[in-house]
Amino acid sequence: MALPVLSSSGVKFRRVLAHFPQELSLAFAYGSGVFRQAGASAGHGENNMLDFVFAVDDSVTWHMMNLLKNRSHYSFLKLFGPKQISSIQSYGAGIYYNTLVPCNGRMIKYGVISTDTLIDDLLHWKTLYVAGRLQKPVKILTQNENSKLQAALVSNLKSAVTAAFLMLPESFSEEDLYMQIAGLSYSGDFRMVIGEDRSKVQNIVKPNVPHFQKLYSNILQDCPQVVYKHHLGRLEIDKSPEGQFTQLMALPRTLQQKITSLVDPPGKNRDVEEILLQVAHDPDCGFVVHQGISGIVRSSSIVQSAKTILTAGAKKSVTYSMKKLYKMTKGWLRKTS
Repeated sequence: MALPVLSSSGVKFRRVLAHFPQELSLAFAYGSGVFRQAGASAGHGENNMLDFVFAVDDSVTWHMMNLLKNRSHYSFLKLFGPKQISSIQSYGAGIYYNTLVPCNGRMIKYGVISTDTLIDDLLHWKTLYVAGRLQKPVKILTQNENSKLQAALVSNLKSAVTAAFLMLPESFSEEDLYMQIAGLSYSGDFRMVIGEDRSKVQNIVKPNVPHFQKLYSNILQDCPQVVYKHHLGRLEIDKSPEGQFTQLMALPRTLQQKITSLVDPPGKNRDVEEILLQVAHDPDCGFVVHQGISGIVRSSSIVQSAKTILTAGAKKSVTYSMKKLYKMTKGWLRKTS
């Protein structure tokens, strides 16, 4: 039986897809317009903006076709054509967003990312931008039979569990795990200081534990490093240096590189395995992992947000930012009342 999302069915989301070129390797909807959230967004799901990501094999061709169908969605950048739009897309997190687009009586935002860039982020956490969204529940609308993409989607979930294990104590609840996973892509994101409700992670997880279980229960059951007491909602992991070293060696490549650059003094050039073994014995291992993730997210979120001024245009950028600040203020007032 399908898990419940907001009262609207998948038909509504697929009706949105019908407005766009159909050459998609993956399309998904995410956010408070799809899954119920606690806090400031609670009770307003049917009015919240719908967020989509479209993965495409050929960005230039897709933007060319979309400009013919939906030219009004683009900022002034439409004047420069699909090649320039695709070039701008490649900066930051490698995704191009059109925001505050009216569609079927709702406001939508959609991001376009190349399939290769998405696979790279899922496997290696180069930016942890779209990979981070796919570590939380999303509604898959269409997916082709790209076996590399399918394997990368699973790898990303396994990496999220591994990173979360390194930052958690020996024993913890299932909800603790999902809170840690949901927070990965917000670590170091400057928008969590300016523009986002700071209770966002808790608001995402608490109403959606069944959706997180659907994503992660098979991975947890098959993981040899965890005792998963499903009936109790508790987990126990191996926090020995040997156990942590195994987990560190399984982390995505970019995160391993960030960790080694944090720990290894300049000019020493030690082997990655040697450095990770040192981190595994460090009582602050979890903190070092967190710092590494923050370094990835910080740089990509800053560039991506700066890019929004170009892709959305000044007017839409201001409107979108004001909406974010309003949500953050509502969340803060809710906590203090």
